[in-house]
This record gives sequence, structure tokens and C-alpha cells, in this order.
Amino acid sequence: MAAIERSSQPRATARRGVSDAALHRVAGFFAMIVVAFVIGLPLLWLLLAAFKESSEIYQIPATWIPEHPTLDNFPKAWNAAPFGRYYVNTIFVTVVSVCGKLVLASTTAYALVALRFPFKSAVFALILGALMIPPQVVIVPNYLLFGELGLINTYWALILPHIPTAIGTFLMRQAFLALPKEILDAARVDGAGHLRTLWTIMLPLSLPVLVTFGLLATQDVWNDFLWPLIITNTENMRTLPIGVSRLLDQEGNTQWGVVMAGAIYVILPLLIVFLWAQRHIVEGIAAGAVKG
Repeated sequence: MAAIERSSQPRATARRGVSDAALHRVAGFFAMIVVAFVIGLPLLWLLLAAFKESSEIYQIPATWIPEHPTLDNFPKAWNAAPFGRYYVNTIFVTVVSVCGKLVLASTTAYALVALRFPFKSAVFALILGALMIPPQVVIVPNYLLFGELGLINTYWALILPHIPTAIGTFLMRQAFLALPKEILDAARVDGAGHLRTLWTIMLPLSLPVLVTFGLLATQDVWNDFLWPLIITNTENMRTLPIGVSRLLDQEGNTQWGVVMAGAIYVILPLLIVFLWAQRHIVEGIAAGAVKG
């Protein structure tokens, strides 16, 4: 009898382990569904409202599916503001800024990991301190600086404040520290210089972090509203987020269907970039796992 009881105990423990794992899995799926619902519901409303007439948007009780779908909101939004020019400005500023962020973050992180120089720990602590400073704090100093340089209402003023990145330096440094030190030693033995080591070894092995940071940086620059609003004063230098604000009526007669269509103009490119970057993130993680 004692032997039978001892043999049944491991089976009961195994069953409890399986049930606990299944419970955790169900709870995880439930949490994921709730988060997706909370995040996706406003986006779904925005998309459907873009095809509604203004009277239907104000209708009580509200309807989700448009009763009389219309595409008129999209040309109205496009013609209400020079969205073509806004697209050119936003794409140019975003591409140049993100490229500058990636280069500066990667080179700075490499220096903090692979080079020896005085006060390296203090420099990294200073970079971490910059993470605690809200970007709104430096708006006035930046405006005064660009005003003294005569760069107000220029692409330089739109791009340069975005390039310094503390969070990017931190992420890339952590990614480089996770790589085996033997890789750097082997590169030095082979006679590779710093730029070659960074370009051919460090960055390919840190591709998931690099692409993820590039996606976050793209979102940050693309959606920036306050700084372009302050530093530009002509329509031909404005960006897309400012264009959406042009669709709002100051007297309260806003056509929300037109505003939703304008918001789709802003969101759609970011969704495309995210889908593209997501594929590369998965490929980079798989490649890194094989190389590791």
C-alpha cells in the first residue's frame, strides 16, 4: 500500500503542474484579448467613423456599422489642408532623423562598450540622467538656440533636436553588452578596425534591437506635434499632425468624419512600417538565436 501511495504522488504533482500551466496559459490569452480590445476599439471606431456622415456620428444611440457609407470624407480632408506637402515634409524629416538616431545611438553605444576612456561610467550616468528629462523642458532653450542661428522654419530645426537619443544609446549598449566578448577579441585578432567591427559584427548580431528602436524612433518623430508647431510658421514647412489639427473648427462645427479621415492619412503609413518592421524583428530574433 505504501508503494502504491508513493507512486501516485508524482502523478498527482504532474497533474497539478499541467493544470497550473494550462490555467496560466488561459489567463495569458484572456489578458491579451482584453488589451487588444482596449487598444483596438478606438482604432476600429476611427476607421468606421471615417466612412460616416457627420449626422450619423452624432446619432444617439451610436451605430458602429455606417448606415450610409461614404468616401466623401477622404477628399474633403485631403483638400482642406495641403496634405501632399505635409507628407513630403514628414517623410523627409522622419527618415533623416531616424537615420541620425540609429547612427548616433550605435556609435555612442559601441564607444561605451568597446573603448576605454576616462570617466566612461560618468558619461553613461549622464546619458541615463537625460532619460529623466521631459522633452518639453528643452523646447524653449532649443527655440532660442535655433533663433540665434537663424534656422527657424527650416528642415534643420525640425531634424536636429530629434537626433540625440538617450534611450537609443541605452538600448544599443545593453544589446552590445549581451554579445560574447570573444567576438570583439576575434575581430581585433583579424585586424578589424572599430567601424568594421561595428558594421559587420555588432550591428548584424543586434538587429532585433536596432529594428525595434528604429520603429520606436519612427513613431516618435512621425507623431511629433508640439515642436513642429512651434518652430515652423509657414504651411510649406508643416507636418502631418499639424495638418490634422487644421481640420478642427475653432467654432465647434467640426466635421468629425473628415477629421477621422485625416487621422487615417497619418496612421496608415505607420501601420505599414510596423508590419514591415515586425517581419524583420522576427527574422532578426531567429537569426540571432541560430548565431548564438
